[in-house]
Amino acid sequence: MERETGKAPATLRRWRIGLAARIRAYFLAGVLVTAPIGITIYLAWLVVAYVDDVVARFLPERYNPETYLPFSVPGLGLLIAFALVTLIGAFAAGYVGRLVLRVSEAVFVRTPFLRGIYGAIKQMLETVLSQKSTAFREVVLVEFPRTDMWSIAFLTGARLDAAQSTRSGELVGVFVPTTPMPTSGYLVYLPESQIVRMPMSIEEGLKLVLSGGLVVPPTLPQPDRHQPAPVQPAAPQPERT
Repeated sequence: MERETGKAPATLRRWRIGLAARIRAYFLAGVLVTAPIGITIYLAWLVVAYVDDVVARFLPERYNPETYLPFSVPGLGLLIAFALVTLIGAFAAGYVGRLVLRVSEAVFVRTPFLRGIYGAIKQMLETVLSQKSTAFREVVLVEFPRTDMWSIAFLTGARLDAAQSTRSGELVGVFVPTTPMPTSGYLVYLPESQIVRMPMSIEEGLKLVLSGGLVVPPTLPQPDRHQPAPVQPAAPQPERT
């Protein structure tokens, strides 16, 4: 009887531990499922609400449907902004639009302070939105910010012939992003021999940077966490004389 009484608490304890482990596993699985969806919906809602608020400030009340409706229409400002930008693009494609665009560009180019900002923004947008863009062609590894410290970087289409100023010959432009905001980073020029190309796409490289290394692309070899680390043999002891 004493042995049976001792087995009962042990069985109950194991059952409680197993139940707690299952609840923890189910909770983590729920977080992995709901967190990406919830965060995506929340960020999209913030963008839509911001655009709606900006458009509503310039929209006259008599043209605003919310003036006549007892409820707000989410996404109305986003649709109006999309239609407006599309109409501006159609207008700029015509003869009169190109003429107006040429005159406005001349004004910005001749303005000392606005010239640099306008030129940089225009060139960046043309590079990103161009269908034949060579920006961010490959994901690479570079030794940055010091030797033996490797950083994820993106190979750009910029090249410099620095044979006269340096002994490295042609240099390749590489953008080293910061984590978790890849919009900022460092532009460095390195010789081709100091660049290691990675077997992953640009999207996989951006996911790796945004997640801080938590999301590893499937093209890279995954470490076996269940395999124990190899035991290093002990160094032989010197014989005593």
